[in-house]
Amino acid sequence: MDKATIGGLASGFGLLALAVLLAPGGSFAAFWDAASAAVVIGGAIAATCIAFPFGALFLIPGVIKKVFNPGQSDLKPVIRQLVEFAEVARRDGILALEGKTEEITDPFILLGVQMAVDGTDAELMEAVLRTEMEAVSSRHKTGKSLMDTMGRYAPAFGMIGTLMGLIIMLGNMDDPAAIGPGMAVALITTLYGAMVSNMMFLPFADKLAYYSKRELEVREVIVRGILSIQDGDNPRVLEQKLNTFLPANQRKADDKEAA
Repeated sequence: MDKATIGGLASGFGLLALAVLLAPGGSFAAFWDAASAAVVIGGAIAATCIAFPFGALFLIPGVIKKVFNPGQSDLKPVIRQLVEFAEVARRDGILALEGKTEEITDPFILLGVQMAVDGTDAELMEAVLRTEMEAVSSRHKTGKSLMDTMGRYAPAFGMIGTLMGLIIMLGNMDDPAAIGPGMAVALITTLYGAMVSNMMFLPFADKLAYYSKRELEVREVIVRGILSIQDGDNPRVLEQKLNTFLPANQRKADDKEAA
């Protein structure tokens, strides 16, 4: 689970709740309106239905799940595994990696190792792996676009809901006592639109873009590592080459451990 996402949502909504409690006469009941929530959420989903093919909407639950549980995208374990494979290939030959395939949990690494064991041409192998990377990048862009689209439309439907509320309120001006509560309900819709857009959908889209960048970096390391293993590079040379993708502080920590 991504602690930053959970912590950010908890602190954001927690601060809003604290502001309501600290306000004179503030109460949560005054900030809840089912019709306003339906207009904002339902309107954002309806607009997204228009903007995307219908099948793309079924991706939304998985995309949101990805924000909270992105999976493993750490470079260091991947580099260690590739260096281990390089040592096996250099010591026992590249065909010996066939016995390691059962230990591989990453489908992308497995694809590369299987092609290397099968003796696939290096250029063809790189082309296949990079095509797979492009497909992954395209799927990630679709997920990010879904969140961006909902983030753009939610405030607009918040404003639409506010205008609807004002029209209803102005149509009942014969009751002055109802004007204040009516105005409050109308403004709640704008509040909902701003909240779900700026605390959920747009931050979710930015987090997905970050995770996509990290995953593609890991896959780039895998491509270069597999190609180096096939070329018969020295494991230590391979390790130094792949460590250039690590941040400087992690490289220094590894050097100290090695020393």
